[in-house]
Amino acid sequence: MKIIRGLWNLQHALRHEPTAGCALTIGNFDGVHRGHQAMLALLNNEARHRGVPSCVMTFEPHPRDYFAALHQKPALAPARIATLRDKLEELARCGVDRCVVLPFNARLAAQLPQAFVEDTLVGALGVKYVLVGDDFRFGAQRAGDYALLDAASERLGFDVARMQSYEVHGIRVSSSAVREALGSGDMERVAALLGRPYAISGHVVHGRKLGRELGASAEGKGDGFRTLNLRFSHWKPAASGIFAVHVHGLNPEGTPLTGVANLGVRPSIDPNDVNGGRVLLETHCFDWPETLARSLPDGEAYGKIIRVDLLHKLHDELKYDSLDALTRGIAKDCDDARAFFASLHTQTHRQTTRDRI
Repeated sequence: MKIIRGLWNLQHALRHEPTAGCALTIGNFDGVHRGHQAMLALLNNEARHRGVPSCVMTFEPHPRDYFAALHQKPALAPARIATLRDKLEELARCGVDRCVVLPFNARLAAQLPQAFVEDTLVGALGVKYVLVGDDFRFGAQRAGDYALLDAASERLGFDVARMQSYEVHGIRVSSSAVREALGSGDMERVAALLGRPYAISGHVVHGRKLGRELGASAEGKGDGFRTLNLRFSHWKPAASGIFAVHVHGLNPEGTPLTGVANLGVRPSIDPNDVNGGRVLLETHCFDWPETLARSLPDGEAYGKIIRVDLLHKLHDELKYDSLDALTRGIAKDCDDARAFFASLHTQTHRQTTRDRI
């Protein structure tokens, strides 16, 4: 998928593209849930029918983030399901040809709906087809709607369509529903809404390296609860707490590693540490360091891109009074996560036995 950051990069990014125009959909696509996936499948089909690339227009920051900052009301900002990196990864997996990421700023917020259609959709992108959701609004003061877009399409010569809500078992699939499920820690419901386990990916970054000292052996080899640290590049994640996880991207055999992870701000750790104030996903793999030491230089994973699937929430973040209490808490989390994976193994074995019968 070709990623175009800002309309000013459009001409340069597409200078070698043989086809003018595109089939376009517009939205925030936070989470790229099953409703988004159904819309993207329809978009790709319409694009192939017209012989043009499929294109998604999305925004960073989220428009509600922009207005929350503008009015100094952080409560107005939605909890973020996915980082921009993970959103783009999912859009690519859905077969989208291009993604235009527009910075949502004062200029875009003030643009009149008619100007957005004429200058951006037609003038810059040359749209042949536009697909939107049933609640689509755009332009200054959200004054633009489907009726305005439909009228403009007849005048400017492109097709427009509206897709109704996507439901699973009578429940409307939406980013709000995913946020609610993440907030309550219902990871099974999250996976049903997304069509996949909830995951966070990124480059492994340096931390304080405290974990490898917690619970270390008497030899003091730094073999304690060492972690793989990923930054979640938004201050308000939709999920937080302690999770049983699968880690992808490290095992040379390709199978995921099991582990336990903390997503949040680490209330028991000094706020002045190297990642102080940042939201981190800190993951401890159970078979660390044996498995990783065989495949990584010096047994370290810094700079590697990994994906962590958050499968089951154990509890919310806790503040411990001492490092000894923190060590005991992590050890219990590891035991509880191992118990979760053992129960999964038992369920899978029973299901396999029933299938054979």
